[in-house]
Amino acid sequence: MIKVNIVCIGKIKESYLREACGEYIKRLSRFCKLEIKELAEGKNLKDEAEAVLRAVSGYKIALCVEGKQLSSPALAERLKALTDRGGEITFIIGSSCGLDDAVKDNCDLKLSFSEMTFPHQLMRVILLEQIYRAFMINAGSEYHK
Repeated sequence: MIKVNIVCIGKIKESYLREACGEYIKRLSRFCKLEIKELAEGKNLKDEAEAVLRAVSGYKIALCVEGKQLSSPALAERLKALTDRGGEITFIIGSSCGLDDAVKDNCDLKLSFSEMTFPHQLMRVILLEQIYRAFMINAGSEYHK
């Protein structure tokens, strides 16, 4: 079973977002071993970058607005190839200030969900849903319409 890591700066404070994350974490348990690492916000992006770089492993995907946009089926295809290869996949969500270039430069893929800006706590829910959707697409489920 593939290991999927999500490395985030900051904790989710709102209970409704924690509940949404919990639901997707439960759903994903049949497809992968999921670990979420919440790192403390640093004094600046450089401090956060050092903590992130120590916490990441495997195939690293930085979520950033300047990254490549993929459709849900294309993300599913990418995750299937990575799953077939084995190892770990690590997604990185920065703080409200984003990610330092040192983190983005250290990643295998820069992924953008949109040109719009989302709160980083909500982005975790969106990311979990898209990972779940990718696994469901790869399983041939009707979830993705």
